[in-house]
Amino acid sequence: MKIGIIGSGNMGRSLGILWAEQGHEVFFGARTAEKGEAVAASAGHQTQGGSNDAAAMFGEVLLYTARGVNPTEVFSSISVLDSKILIDCNNQEIPENFAYPAITQSLVEKLAAEAPKARVVKAFNTMAQELFELAPDPLKDYNVSVFVAGDDEAAKQTVMQLAAEIGFQPIDCGELRHARLIEGTGDFIRLLMIQQEMGSTAAISVHTLPFAQTQRLGGRQPSALK
Repeated sequence: MKIGIIGSGNMGRSLGILWAEQGHEVFFGARTAEKGEAVAASAGHQTQGGSNDAAAMFGEVLLYTARGVNPTEVFSSISVLDSKILIDCNNQEIPENFAYPAITQSLVEKLAAEAPKARVVKAFNTMAQELFELAPDPLKDYNVSVFVAGDDEAAKQTVMQLAAEIGFQPIDCGELRHARLIEGTGDFIRLLMIQQEMGSTAAISVHTLPFAQTQRLGGRQPSALK
């Protein structure tokens, strides 16, 4: 698969290298062609580099790392995104004392409105770069969850496959509006990493456990609560 990295900072560089290790064709884009080329040169694995425009034209799947930035400021024309799978991995800036306002429009919903012909998917926003250093081994032994949301089912399944290839456990979170909850989860994991000092390899792993063989606590009773 051809993958374009839009913005080759920590997240973009790390995911791009991991996917290149899995045999995908990867093109690192940056604000300047020189920076993209430099990232590709250091990444190896026959990756290419250049401008963000060139990366977008190259990729079938694009990783968008420009947090909250309108794509009109990133590309010479947003038509370059038409029909592309566009992965948003971003979170809001951390406010003072982690006092986040309620999320009424997620970053990825904003991006989808700005690039209406792209196939937009939310993923990879609930972990720090340091966790990628463990992928795919020994990461796959820890069942670290990647929460994936999108309105295009085929695009979502492609992103889930890309997550699984590098050692993550993808979880289908449904339609794109559910990304408000996913972005809130990203804010929460950063609270644990930073304010609660759990460190940058703190991660969320969701498991489905078997039901208890007996209901000694009385089981779930009817309730008016929703």
